[in-house]
Amino acid sequence: MSRLWVCVLSGLLILTGFAVFAPGSHANPENIRIVAPGIWFREGDHDRGHCNNAIIEMKDYMVVVDANYPSGAEGVMRDIKYISPKPVKYVFDTHHHGDHIYGNALWTQAGATTVAFQGVADEIRRLEPARWRDAVTKRPDVADLHRDAPEPPRQIITEDIFVLNDGDHRIEFRSYGWGHTRGDGYVYLPKEQVLCTGDAIVNGPYNNLRDANIANWPDILARVDKLKVKFILPGHGAMGGREILIGQQDFLRDLYQAVRKGVERGSTMEEVQADLKLPGSVQAWVSAASLKQQIADVYQEIKQGKPRGDL
Repeated sequence: MSRLWVCVLSGLLILTGFAVFAPGSHANPENIRIVAPGIWFREGDHDRGHCNNAIIEMKDYMVVVDANYPSGAEGVMRDIKYISPKPVKYVFDTHHHGDHIYGNALWTQAGATTVAFQGVADEIRRLEPARWRDAVTKRPDVADLHRDAPEPPRQIITEDIFVLNDGDHRIEFRSYGWGHTRGDGYVYLPKEQVLCTGDAIVNGPYNNLRDANIANWPDILARVDKLKVKFILPGHGAMGGREILIGQQDFLRDLYQAVRKGVERGSTMEEVQADLKLPGSVQAWVSAASLKQQIADVYQEIKQGKPRGDL
């Protein structure tokens, strides 16, 4: 990080991009980083399936990006108290996947308003409660809520951009179309040049293509890349810069092109899975365990002539 920030906020010492909490704190000091004054990045616990969160401090309240799973939401609620005593007013769901919205009910019970684009609400209506019921059998934190379905976002954004501006921070909630999911939402702070992406951009082998428009996704990222960005806060994996966006975009294009060549040769899906090799420059975005499924997702999208999320 090119600048050095040293400040004390509500007992929190911030030094060279890392948050060091006051004595007696139970928060993990390596879990939260300051991105710019008033903006924090909290990396989720991968072993527990948690997503990342961004935390933004406005004059009178806090904004959190992504509700997380219930246990992840509880962790954010605990840690945010060491950042500021201000209440969380808004929690923005970047998309409809459970690790980003299943904690909604905890946030609204705590007094926050959950917010998302129309596409998120539409996907929840289309795909739930089936996925919720499956999660109940696998995740105690979901089962412990004793709900029949996830709580949808309370406030729906129907335009392509929605703005919060209190003079200190301008937050732009932006929608570009169907990439990772139909409802993908981005959070952009133009003054600080910070972009929160949900899973439209991840940093590492965390891609999930099942609800995607895989062919369209790189084109969406090309539009996103027109923003002036210094810091990208991905849905999973470590924060970084523009190189994360480029890596995600290249991975999707290289994967799609390689599978399409196999389809054009008349190869079966199994043959493509056995033969496909990706360039070393994008291999960080996929694991050996997930590559076969991702090849299958692309193969099905190409063969059936419709987005994977419609299959």
